[in-house]
Amino acid sequence: MDKIETMRAFAAVAQDKSFTAAAKRLGVSTKLVSKYVAQLENRLAVQLFNRTTRSVALTDSGQAYLERCKSLLEQFDELDALVQDRQTALSGPIRLTAPTGFGSTKLIPPLRDFMQTHPGVTLDLRLTDTRVALVEEGLDLAIRIGALPDSTLVARKLSDMPLVICASPDYLATHGTPDHPAALSTHSCLINDGRLAPETWPFFKNGRSHAIHVSGGFHANAPAAIAEMAMGGLGVAMSPMYAVETALATGQLLRLFADYKTEDMGLYALYPPNRHLTSRVRALIDHLVGSYAGRW
Repeated sequence: MDKIETMRAFAAVAQDKSFTAAAKRLGVSTKLVSKYVAQLENRLAVQLFNRTTRSVALTDSGQAYLERCKSLLEQFDELDALVQDRQTALSGPIRLTAPTGFGSTKLIPPLRDFMQTHPGVTLDLRLTDTRVALVEEGLDLAIRIGALPDSTLVARKLSDMPLVICASPDYLATHGTPDHPAALSTHSCLINDGRLAPETWPFFKNGRSHAIHVSGGFHANAPAAIAEMAMGGLGVAMSPMYAVETALATGQLLRLFADYKTEDMGLYALYPPNRHLTSRVRALIDHLVGSYAGRW
């Protein structure tokens, strides 16, 4: 029995949650994939999957085995590449996730450049504004923006990400331009529910902090939606720079309180601490650092 092949079959079934899909991915028969998984379970004397006629799900033991199994398979692939003297030609899949607005706009150009430079690499980008569990979802990398909660994930900062206050010229002409953050309490503010305290906007100047309570009639969990509402004259926005930089450059939005700082934000690449980073994933992270250096 080839232990590596049984591990590959197990990992493919775990990722696709289907013996048929795993067989198609591996280019073998469904019967052979089932045989490999059964051999692995017999050797380990443990059930790795709960199987029904409609679904395949990992058991607790299967989840624990998958975390180590994937790391070993990646190292085997790296070893093969080294022996075959292909280490300079990156190849293989990278599975990553990113916020919808950022991922569909600002992330695409550097990913496109990376794929053009390394045509042997395939990218599987999952866009969502909900934080996902990397290991459980079979992902190699997450791109995230903002303050990072306590986490076991390893974070590498790609860039600073300014958080700016802005409004449209029409809104300011109608409602007046606030001359101090405290004046925001009398304005209609656009609330980003993706923040930890969405209705409390922090400001810092000369070593002093100001926490301003704001309110308004529009809430959303995505910066892109907040920016669109702000450009439409519906209120004052607190937005990461990437979502409003074009509107600021064209005058559709005007920046307020530029002499104040807001909360510290950043653009990060995150990955599991026990995950062996393949050369292709390390190369992608390095590429993103170079792409975003001094960007905002």
